[in-house]
Amino acid sequence: MPFNYKRRSTVTVKVGGIPMGSDWPVRVQSMTNTATDDIEASAAQCQRIAFAGADYVRLTAQGVKQAQSIGDISQSLRQQGCNIPLIADIHFNPQAALAAAAVCEGVRINPGNFVDPARTFKQLEYTDEEYTAELGRIREALLPFIALCRQHGTAVRLGVNHGSLSDRIMSRYGNTAAGMVESVMEFLRVFVQEGFLDVVISMKASNVVVMVEAVRRLVDAMDREDMHFPLHLGVTEAGFGEDGRVKSAVGIGALMAEGLGDTIRVSLSEEPELEIPVARKLVDYISQREGHDAIEGEYCTGYDPLCPERRATVTVDGRIGGSQHPIVIASYRPDELEGNNLQPDFFYSADGLIDGMHQFLVPLGAWRGERNVFPLLTLGEWERCPETRLRFLQVPATTSAQRLEFLRGRTDTVLVITPVGKNIPAGQQALTHALDAAGINCPVIVRNTYGDSSNEWLQVKAGADLGAVLLNGRADGIWLEAPNIHSAGDVLRYAFGILQAARLRISKTEFISCPGCGRTMFDLQSTVQRVQQATAHLTHLKIGVMGCIVNGPGEMADADYGYVGAAAGRISLYKGKQCIEMNIPEADAIDRLVALIKQNGDWRDP
Repeated sequence: MPFNYKRRSTVTVKVGGIPMGSDWPVRVQSMTNTATDDIEASAAQCQRIAFAGADYVRLTAQGVKQAQSIGDISQSLRQQGCNIPLIADIHFNPQAALAAAAVCEGVRINPGNFVDPARTFKQLEYTDEEYTAELGRIREALLPFIALCRQHGTAVRLGVNHGSLSDRIMSRYGNTAAGMVESVMEFLRVFVQEGFLDVVISMKASNVVVMVEAVRRLVDAMDREDMHFPLHLGVTEAGFGEDGRVKSAVGIGALMAEGLGDTIRVSLSEEPELEIPVARKLVDYISQREGHDAIEGEYCTGYDPLCPERRATVTVDGRIGGSQHPIVIASYRPDELEGNNLQPDFFYSADGLIDGMHQFLVPLGAWRGERNVFPLLTLGEWERCPETRLRFLQVPATTSAQRLEFLRGRTDTVLVITPVGKNIPAGQQALTHALDAAGINCPVIVRNTYGDSSNEWLQVKAGADLGAVLLNGRADGIWLEAPNIHSAGDVLRYAFGILQAARLRISKTEFISCPGCGRTMFDLQSTVQRVQQATAHLTHLKIGVMGCIVNGPGEMADADYGYVGAAAGRISLYKGKQCIEMNIPEADAIDRLVALIKQNGDWRDP
């Protein structure tokens, strides 16, 4: 049954003294943002990350010298009694990977740039024979690396990023999830042929939809070739503050809900040790579904779990369901959201107190047929409700589709589904599939209530639960309630943030910012905040803030404009993937970014 939580079965991969795979807890990790050659600072940060609860730490190794420095950092940590496994992060430099394999517990390589040259975004043409020859070149380049990893007991992560696919892959597959899968499978087949199985896979993108599709397609591809390697999950360049937490929870949480993921990283543009509590919350929250009450049901006919489309529904009242963007309902008074630049589509008033300025839902007993006020019914109240152009019917997720057959063909009713049991999104989705199988195509709102008083816990839980339903195309709106969160504006903002992370409704500027590492060319956290201050009102744009050229034009593939570290104190500005201004002084860069946006007609005054 597809709606029941169970970890995907994988082989065990040894990463130092902390093994990974389905026989072990989901591991949590982060990455340093110190200069790797600064042994003392890097070792101190590794200790802080370990103390925060991480299982692994990753460090960048631009070259052989930095790879060797990781060995020195490891020695320093071991002398201080810290045995956390260290993983070297390699881009563009196979020699650095060879050096790291001798001193680290793990090495991450990127199939997009380990053998192929740096991407130029040029369309290349290959005959089948030429393409096959390129695969042979990959094999020859990997053999010494595999041999060295085998000799030293070093694990390997094959880490594909959406924005760093090689020109060769993009020439055949485009910049797509399918291209990401083939990029890693080319490498993985070599490892399997050589009998080296201490391999972990990651498929990352700043676009949550692409990331989720890529991981699902990878699992399908591995299953077809009888491969069962562990997965590292993460949304790359997730951003800063609540945006980074919500976006990560939506993407990682949706996949973990399907039993995928053996290690995770929540990538935040903050100090790396702050990533660990967020990741731990996500792991703890999803893991508690183990052994939940069985949820009966099957996918409806035509549903594609690898790349779901939004459920086909009628449009009610011209604005809910069909092709309309998902709506937001809030259980607050309008005065609690005064001054907030976001407003829900409907307010819910449990006591029937309304005004003439906003759209309201009220219980049937408080409904008087006022304009812009609509009844919220239970099943028992349905027969007592007079005809009206719009009504909301609330049912628990365990309701059978047979009990709702009277909704078939109606165009005046929106179904509100409340959760039952520990596996919140699965139960809600199971009912929507049963509705489709029964030919009931009314729009669906998912209403989730959380008792947490911690904003971060709410971000994690709501992002994971609502994100899973939305990414699978099963809802036409969300109703997020958190009575113990002090600020109504916070809760409403998280609801809109979840919709934006799922790429279903854009309500603010999207900032794609890397978490920073030893390659970063400027103070990332303060820079992200200054870019946000200058451009946060441009809700129609996506703006990338990248610490270095490695995370530059490719990794911010979705951004309309980019701010990229070029050298110490120097910034390059991009429009899309094209570099417009190179090596400008950092002090001038934000003003020049604003000017660039204005020159291209994308600026709007606040």
